[in-house]
Amino acid sequence: MRIIIAGGHGKIALRLAERLKSGAVGLVRNPAHVADVEATGAQAVVCDLERASVDEVTRIVEGADAVVFAAGAGPGSGAARKDTVDRAASVLLADAAERAGVRRFIQISGIGAGKPVDPERDEVWAAYIKAKTEAEEDLRRRDLDWTILRPGRLTDEPGTGLVRLEAEVPPGAVPRDDVAAVIVALLANPGTARQTLELVSGDTPIIDFVATE
Repeated sequence: MRIIIAGGHGKIALRLAERLKSGAVGLVRNPAHVADVEATGAQAVVCDLERASVDEVTRIVEGADAVVFAAGAGPGSGAARKDTVDRAASVLLADAAERAGVRRFIQISGIGAGKPVDPERDEVWAAYIKAKTEAEEDLRRRDLDWTILRPGRLTDEPGTGLVRLEAEVPPGAVPRDDVAAVIVALLANPGTARQTLELVSGDTPIIDFVATE
C-alpha cells in the first residue's frame, strides 16, 4: 500500500511511518526534516500545505491507496495557524484526494472537536477546536471513505496496545505509539469508514476494537 501522510514530521506521523516503512510517503514543510522521515524507511516529499495548490497536492496523492491527515500547527502557534493548518490544510488534502480518486482518508482530530469550547480555555485553544471541528464537518460532506480519529491527551510513553476506541469516551490520555497503531488498523479495515471514533488508553487490544467496528 502507498499511504500519504500529511504532517510527516509530526510525532504521530513518524511513528506511523515506522510501521508502514516503504509504503509511507511523508509530506514535510521543512526540507531539513526529510532525513528524519527517510530514517523510518518511508519516502519524504517537501510540500507546504499552507502554500501548495490543489493541483500540486493532487499530483503527489495520485496513485495512493489512502491519505492520513496528521498535520497540526503545534504548540506555540497562534490562532491564525490553527486555521491555516488544522482546517485549511485538511480541506486542501481532501480536495486533492477527491481529484486523484483516492477514497480512503483518515483524519486525526482531537477530543473536544464538535463540542462547545471550555470557557476557561484561552482563545488559541478555542481557535484549535474551531479549526478541528470545521475540518471534520468538511470531511463528512464529502463522498470519501473517511474515518475521523479523535485521540485524547497525547503522551510519549511506550504504547501498550490496549485502548478504548468508541464514538464517545471519557477524558483520558493515550500514547502516540498507540495512536499510530490504531491508524494502521483502521487503514486495514474498510469497515471503519464514515465513523468518528474517540481514542484513549483502555484494556482492549487494538485489533479487537477495529475488528468489531
